[in-house]
Amino acid sequence: MAITEIIMPKMGESIMEATVLNWLKKPGEYVEVDEFILEVATDKIDTEVPSPVAGYLKEILIPVGEIATIGKAICLIDAIGAVLVQEKSSFSSEEVFHPESDLGALTDLSLGNFDSMNDKANPWISPLIKQICLQEKVSQRELSEIIGSGLDNRVTKKDVMNYIAVRNAKRVISSGTLSQGTGLRLPGDEVIEMDRMRKMISERMVDSKRIAPHVTSFLEADMTNMVHWREKIKKSFLDKYKEPITYTPLLFLATAKALQDFPGMNISVEGNFIVQHAQINIGMAVALPNGNLIVPVIHEVDKLSLVELTQKVNDLSNRARINKLKPADLEGGTFSISNIGSFGNLMGTPIIVQPQVGILAFGLIEKKPSVVTGPEGDSIQIRQKMFISHSYDHRVIDGSMGGGFLKRVSDYLEKFKLEEDL
Repeated sequence: MAITEIIMPKMGESIMEATVLNWLKKPGEYVEVDEFILEVATDKIDTEVPSPVAGYLKEILIPVGEIATIGKAICLIDAIGAVLVQEKSSFSSEEVFHPESDLGALTDLSLGNFDSMNDKANPWISPLIKQICLQEKVSQRELSEIIGSGLDNRVTKKDVMNYIAVRNAKRVISSGTLSQGTGLRLPGDEVIEMDRMRKMISERMVDSKRIAPHVTSFLEADMTNMVHWREKIKKSFLDKYKEPITYTPLLFLATAKALQDFPGMNISVEGNFIVQHAQINIGMAVALPNGNLIVPVIHEVDKLSLVELTQKVNDLSNRARINKLKPADLEGGTFSISNIGSFGNLMGTPIIVQPQVGILAFGLIEKKPSVVTGPEGDSIQIRQKMFISHSYDHRVIDGSMGGGFLKRVSDYLEKFKLEEDL
């Protein structure tokens, strides 16, 4: 047997570290190749990590609750005639993170009220954290007492926000006076701490509204042709492909076609640079049973048939609801949609998924009396109508493009005609 260091594998783009949630094996227990040995949480997803070798777990290097750095050892295994698995996958460990290469994004404390801060416990404080501390009146002394959860005990934004939340709650409780607008609690109220995912969603939503000036345009689309077509084929589709066909894959098709016509919507913003994406990768908001939200991504939507798209939509939705998504399922999105009609909602103002620049919300399809113009003039007919909302980043998307793109999506839905045989 040979002692083998098991390295924390690459979990996806931009993920540099993960928190250990649970070790699935104990020291002394046997581990198979590709058997899951621990559960970790990143800022995108909770997932399991497999062992690349077979053998006996000798020592755990990163205990539960601690931070595991991508490319660093997490445990030791007495390997039994096994070699490292070299498959290139979402768990590939070929790319090793070198913390010293990331120091250019950090700075010492030299702004505002932090001139004299030299606490060794917090050697690097980002400009964002300094800005938060200034806005929330977090003193040097308070900052120096925050235990960092980041690389090399670095204080992260999450650490600071958690500290501020706890501090403010203590102040309210100690004051003995709870008034409306400051966290009203009444007798019998239950105080429940947000779970990790809800905290993460909260931070991302606040960040998106802070980063991007949102503009939302609305339009009502006539879905009558599509509704009739789906009603006609949904039974035969299910019988033939063993998949229920919902409106969601059809919304994906229309969105992908409109993005091809308006490539300026298929971009992301990185600082002062605009990235024009070659692929059309659309994320869909999925509501989880616990009330949280996750956005899995379907890649290269424009290259998929309706059958393939239906299979992917159903697969991702089902796996999202049972917490079986992989990191790769959440990466690479260039645009997003939300089918709020599934909740019975007419319309909404969705928040952009950063660093994307747009998101569509599709409302409830309902019957309405509508004026229809035909060869013999106007008539009132019962039509199937749906509101579509388009929120876009006004830093880089003006009304002409944002509104034009929305109209093009509506046109594809109203003039729906499938060009492939089912």
